[in-house]
Order: sequence, then C-alpha cells, then structure tokens
Amino acid sequence: MRGKEMIFSLGLVLLLLCGSQACQRTSGDEDQKTLHYFTWSDYVGPELLAEFERRHGVKVVVDTFSSNEELLAKLQGGATGYDVTVPSDFMAAIMIQQGLVAELNPALLPNAATLEDHLQHLPFDPTQRYAVPYLWGTVGIGYDSAVISTPPDSWAVLWDSRYAGKISMLNDQREVFGAVLRSMGASMNTKDPALIEQAKTRLLAQKPLVKAYASDHYDQLLASGDVVLAHGWGGPVARAMRERPSIRYVVPKEGGTIWADCLVVLQSSPRKELAMQFINYLLEPQVAARTAERLLFASANKAARPFVPAPILENPAIYPPMELLPRLEWMTDVGETLRIYDRAWTELKMQ
Repeated sequence: MRGKEMIFSLGLVLLLLCGSQACQRTSGDEDQKTLHYFTWSDYVGPELLAEFERRHGVKVVVDTFSSNEELLAKLQGGATGYDVTVPSDFMAAIMIQQGLVAELNPALLPNAATLEDHLQHLPFDPTQRYAVPYLWGTVGIGYDSAVISTPPDSWAVLWDSRYAGKISMLNDQREVFGAVLRSMGASMNTKDPALIEQAKTRLLAQKPLVKAYASDHYDQLLASGDVVLAHGWGGPVARAMRERPSIRYVVPKEGGTIWADCLVVLQSSPRKELAMQFINYLLEPQVAARTAERLLFASANKAARPFVPAPILENPAIYPPMELLPRLEWMTDVGETLRIYDRAWTELKMQ
C-alpha cells in the first residue's frame, strides 16, 4: 500500500505543477515523435533506423515477432500502439480481411512505384491499397555439393535414405506440406482433405530421415555439416554459403514457394502519415540495397538493383532468376481448411 500511496502523491504533485492539459499535451507530442515498428528479428539495421530518426526528428522503437502466427495473435489479442509491421503475403491477406491494416496514401509512397514487375499486382492486394512488398524470395533446397555431387532437381531427394539424419525441414506446417504437395503434382494451397492426408503419410515416411524441423538455424546446420540437405528460404542458405563455399541452392523442378514480406500500416496506428514516410524510406533504392546486402533477401524495389553488389545480385538463393517464376506458387489463405493442416501437422510432430 505504501508504494501505491507514494505513486499517487507524486502524481498529484506533478499534476499541480504543470496542469493536466499541459501534461497531456506534452505526452501527446512525445507520442507523435515515436514510431513503433513491429518486425521480424534483425530485419532492419540500426544504422538505417538512426538515419530515419535523424531526418525526421523522431525515435523508432522496435519490437519483434518470430512467426506470422505470433504477429496475428498479438494483434488479435488487443496489442495497440504499433504503427508499421511486416506480415508475409498470406498473412497480409488475412490481416486485410480482418480490417487490421489501414489504407495507404500513394502520394506518400513514391518509392513504391518502382517495384519489381512480378510484385506490382499481388493477388491479395493487386493495387497496393493496403500492403507494399518489401523483401521477396523463394523456398527450395540448400545442399552441400561436396557430398551431393549431382545437383538435386526434385523434392524427392528429401526422401533419399542415403542422407538419413542429414536432412532438415522448416518448422513451418504450410511450407512443409507445400513441398510435399508440389512433389505430388498438387497445389500447395489445396483444400482437398484426401491430398492433405496423402501428404501427411509421405511426411511420416520421411520423418525418420529428418534430423530437425528448424526455421531459425538451418543455415548453421548446413554450414557446420550437420545436415547436407535443408528445406528452406534462400536467404539463410546464402548465409551458409559464406561459411561453407560448397553449399548450393536449388528450387526443384516441381516448383516451390515464392514469398514476399510486406510493409503495412496498422489501422490502430495514431501516426499513419509518419508510418508511411517510414515505409517509403525503407524502399529508397540505396536503403533497400543495404537491407538486401545485410539480410541476403531480394529487395522488392527494382530500383535498388544497381546498388546491390554483383555477387548478391547473381546468387539465385537471394535473387531468383526470372525464368524460375512460372514454376513458383504464392501461398494463400486456405480458410477453414487450415484446421485440417493443423491436425495433420500435429499428428506428424507427435509421432
């Protein structure tokens, strides 16, 4: 009780000293000078944040999430105060449908006019009314060419018993099921329960070969030689290449995922104009190029390409070749069918 009484007394003194309206106005002014960015871990360099802060006379506070599901759960749980966040394509679609994101003002986003051609009309938001692509890439297979001399061209290699205990799969149910569904000649977005059940059966047969289901450290597993085959996003595979030059990356002939992380302004943001200025800043060609170089993910801004170092621009794990695009598929919201995927994933992980 004594602590509460002290806090109350201090609050009363402050109220008498400055007056309630002045205090509230000061608090509001400070609030308008702070941008809250909710993003993936290590997704923006501190030097880039410092530059934006200097230009606009504001402070950027960063909070992070580790999955799209965590992002959505936090927002659905009532978290407010965030201004800009970075959902992946399928999650951006869900957030748009649920009214969680604000409409964008194109006049404040001139850098969005130079997006890569294939990212300008995404199926869930074809006019960029709510979301602007930020980074993009593919999901494929990283492999150690010192062990696997013939480049694998099919998802079937992930079922090859010669590499038992040397295979990692993403700890991501849609991506894992997407890989096996593509290997079966089906869409990764199928809503057919029978196909999902067949995919689960194949994954159960594969499980004894799998060393780990990992989304956050498979680059280290590859770099250390603990695995020689890794199902994953190209960027981390490219990071493994830096430590182990024999690492290579391939998108199988059956096709794989194309993804884009998107920048959105939250509907609950009290600083929407500042939020859009921040998005436009992240898309500046030289800023975007520095982000691509640091994260080893391709920038969505085509105008960034001249500023990206050639070894990064020419690495297919980072910048997928355009001729690959017809074999790639966007992950989409499968609605109520997600429950079937959830159940199949749980059964896979429990056995």
